[in-house]
Amino acid sequence: MRHRKSGIKLNRTSSHRKAMFRNMVTSLFKYNRIRTTDAKAKELRSWADHVITLAKRGDLHARRQALAIVREKAVVHKLFEEAETLFGSRQGGYTRVIKLGHRKGDAAAISLIELVTEEVATKPKKKKKKRAPIVKADVDKKAEAAPAAPPEATETAEKEAQKEDEDAGASKPSAPEATEAGDVEAAPKKVKKTTQAKKPAAAEEKTETPKAAKKKAAPKKAAAKAKKDVDASETPEKAKKKAAPKKKTE
Repeated sequence: MRHRKSGIKLNRTSSHRKAMFRNMVTSLFKYNRIRTTDAKAKELRSWADHVITLAKRGDLHARRQALAIVREKAVVHKLFEEAETLFGSRQGGYTRVIKLGHRKGDAAAISLIELVTEEVATKPKKKKKKRAPIVKADVDKKAEAAPAAPPEATETAEKEAQKEDEDAGASKPSAPEATEAGDVEAAPKKVKKTTQAKKPAAAEEKTETPKAAKKKAAPKKAAAKAKKDVDASETPEKAKKKAAPKKKTE
């Protein structure tokens, strides 16, 4: 199994393959672009990226490592001088492969490999606006700062409530007087004038219990029975006297 063995063989021996790629890397940095087959161009990318990484490091050891790969000293010195300006803003991806079509004769796929020297366009990051956290103490301060109702308004409201109570007590009719001896007093109790403010509507509209309704109806029934008893006790003579018209006294 071919595990942990990167790279392509290209039907060549290891020494032949290394010599070929050293020549191609030297030509790439000398002319900035070369034309070759698609398989060789893809394999050449890793060689070129390794040399550019050494040039960006820029120390003496990196220069000697680059000289062991690139065959011309002038190309190495030029690359180390221009590496920071050409590839300083890039983090990888220093080459570009463009497919050109097929070669006449053997119909092999041909590609153009070139160095990418354009500056990387960086978009400015938008700053997010931080919202101020809501604190409970601020809410309490706002509640305290709210204006309270003036005492004059409460006094006027109490006075108006007292006047309404007085008007309601004056408009109610007085209890009827008992006309006959046997009648039971069924006069309702007088309403006491209160100086307090009116109660809310919900408290006034309380439903009466059946016991209270029976107590109210009891005196009326007793008065009706008493009238019937008086009418029954009257003799026919008394009835005639009542029916006869009284004589005028001259």
